[in-house]
Amino acid sequence: MQLSAAPYEERLTTPRSSWLLCFLVGLAIAIVLVPFGTLPILGGLACGTAAAAVVASSYGSVRIRVVGGSLIAGDAKIPVTALGEATVMDAEEARAWRTYKADTRAFLLLRAYIPTALRVEVTDPDDPTPYLYLSTREPERLAEALEAAKAAA
Repeated sequence: MQLSAAPYEERLTTPRSSWLLCFLVGLAIAIVLVPFGTLPILGGLACGTAAAAVVASSYGSVRIRVVGGSLIAGDAKIPVTALGEATVMDAEEARAWRTYKADTRAFLLLRAYIPTALRVEVTDPDDPTPYLYLSTREPERLAEALEAAKAAA
């Protein structure tokens, strides 16, 4: 497999505050189990925290990669030759494209805890998707990696 000129990889991990919320979910389950005794309380705390942590971890396991002439964002894999202009968006512009400017046909990889994003036009005439909206902590770097991959293709 050939790598692009500027490979890029980012994992959209959940913020650290999510782990506190996981513990609080476990604590809430433990409180519900108080009438049943000490062992159910401890079991509820452990199992509730673990279950919430699995959900938080899976939500934050999505990756964005530019590799081998393709953009891989979550479940989507698009050749960079089918992509047009990439627009870096600050927090306010990204919010606008998540809400009132959004097109229902667009591919949206949203993570509410990541304020910045990259919008990439899709130029493939056979693809009904007008653009990709990708939440990313490093939109400039992702745009540069896409341009380098297009130049190498």
